[in-house]
Amino acid sequence: MPEITPIPLAQLTTLRTGGVPERMIDALSTDELVEALRDVWATGDEWFVLGGGSNLFVGDDPFEGTVVRILTRGIERLPSPRPGFARLRVAAGHDWDDLVAVSVSEGLAGLEAMSGIPGTVGAAPVQNIGAYGQETVQTLVEVELIDETTGEVETVPAADLGLGFRTSVLKHHYGSVPARRAVILSATFELADVGHGERRIAGAQLRGALGLTEDDTVSLAWVREHVLATRARKGMVLDDADPDTHSAGSFFQNAVVSASFARTLPDACPRWPVAPDLDPVVVIPLSAYDGLVPAPTSRESDVKVSAGWLIENAGLRKGFRFPRSRAGLSTKHALALTNRGNATATELAELARYIQSRVAAEFGLVLQPEPVLIGVEL
Repeated sequence: MPEITPIPLAQLTTLRTGGVPERMIDALSTDELVEALRDVWATGDEWFVLGGGSNLFVGDDPFEGTVVRILTRGIERLPSPRPGFARLRVAAGHDWDDLVAVSVSEGLAGLEAMSGIPGTVGAAPVQNIGAYGQETVQTLVEVELIDETTGEVETVPAADLGLGFRTSVLKHHYGSVPARRAVILSATFELADVGHGERRIAGAQLRGALGLTEDDTVSLAWVREHVLATRARKGMVLDDADPDTHSAGSFFQNAVVSASFARTLPDACPRWPVAPDLDPVVVIPLSAYDGLVPAPTSRESDVKVSAGWLIENAGLRKGFRFPRSRAGLSTKHALALTNRGNATATELAELARYIQSRVAAEFGLVLQPEPVLIGVEL
């Protein structure tokens, strides 16, 4: 279990903020990761795990605790009980985009629209990452994790992870603790074995982003190539030479609101219906049953609205920043807060709070941060 000289977190996070942690451990194998976590938990010290550092916003002060870097790698192809499908079991520290590249090279469909998303495989279920209509929840079968409460390693079906829009029971939401404190060791995905030929694209959101009609046919490799190009134009593919990519991706979540609230927003605000949860089974006590079953209740679906549109239409255009500040909105994508050159977490937090206040004043909606915040408050 290699303990290393701590590295400033500003060098290990894509937003490029964060002080030096008190202690840092590199876990190169699953056994080392399990041992490191059990040792840290036994001490009672503060801790967090670090993968690609792409979904973290870390404060300027030194972190008084232990950072465990997950550096495990590996992809194992497994048979699927479903004809026409295959499974990939992937180590938590494996680069996400490399997994997508491997799946495309093997003719396996289900991840290609998520090409170019930074970070590691272990973080994907925590955040239920997604892009252009594809989400982790659609292909994830199970995860292997270690539970902080028990210290035990177990396999958990995807259905037990509470996967929702950019959330799960494992996620540290701003202002709250996760429903379950655990660390993912590996994740298993089930993907359609479609080969390398051209086929129709089922998802309307992906077709729209790529300029395809319902009848157009393209290969998985074509989709990956064009998704990467689309993300690059928005500054959403990491590039050391491009300050627009020195970010945590989309800093604010697209808000999910009630249909009635969505109607108060301007018609021009992009919105997408969110499938409602199925109504629970109605249980009628036998003593109260009169032979009639009440009609099922229905409600309007919630609506997801574009946080980027709300920011721009609150008067904060792409490239906005305070005078002399080194933090600013991306010049390509109003939803990304970027480090324009040695910006502090304090500068970025000041900008984030200002954006929240402007959107709230204009539209009555408080945007919620998407990255995990450590040692910093909004």
